[in-house]
Amino acid sequence: MSTNLFDVETLAAEYASKSPQDILKLATQHFDDLWLSFSGADDIVVLDMAWKINPDIKVFTLDTGRLHPETYRFLEEVRKHYGIQLEVLSPDQQALEAYVKEKGLFDFYESGHGECCGIRKIAPLRRKLAGVDAWITGQRRDQSPGTRSNVPVVEIDGAFSSQDKSLIKFNPLANYSSEDVWNYIRMLEIPYNSLHERGFFSIGCEPCTRPVLPNQHEREGRWWWEEATQKECGLHAGNLIAKN
Repeated sequence: MSTNLFDVETLAAEYASKSPQDILKLATQHFDDLWLSFSGADDIVVLDMAWKINPDIKVFTLDTGRLHPETYRFLEEVRKHYGIQLEVLSPDQQALEAYVKEKGLFDFYESGHGECCGIRKIAPLRRKLAGVDAWITGQRRDQSPGTRSNVPVVEIDGAFSSQDKSLIKFNPLANYSSEDVWNYIRMLEIPYNSLHERGFFSIGCEPCTRPVLPNQHEREGRWWWEEATQKECGLHAGNLIAKN
């Protein structure tokens, strides 16, 4: 259907307390050009739920070129386990080579992660989302009190919409806690990234991700050298605006 005919505000209120499965059914019933973003971390839960509703769900992932070996192996395990075609998005090679040539492989420790994430993650995602009507994420409110505490279950994506078309974004796990996620994984015995067994909760690129200690918030393992309340790479840039 046309995104302009999709009443986001009304449906966000109506589905605010509904199950992830109900939100996914809403998404699949209204949009044919619908894609699920899978990072290779605990968003395996939303992929499993979506696949059980529609085995032909379209899934993409971002290969930044700096992921852990365990994440690459997990992506392949997921592809085979669900029998899905996993579209892998890569950075523009010329832009990446120019950035690395000028600033090296670890500039983000000194200058912040914004430019590196912009080239390796945001630009490929923008190219992908420019041609779709709606996408599904695994965002949860409890992942980051500073930037995700107000994530709605469905919204207009302010970061990736264009003047001509509003991009619809579904966050079915918005109300889920980390405990809910891991109860689902354990009860249904679905695959998960082996890095979780080594204390990694929030998994991103290898140089920018580390295990967290007991009683640390999971997002403290990402970009730990930067200001604690801004733990976003730009994929969900609207979160930073919404919190102000």
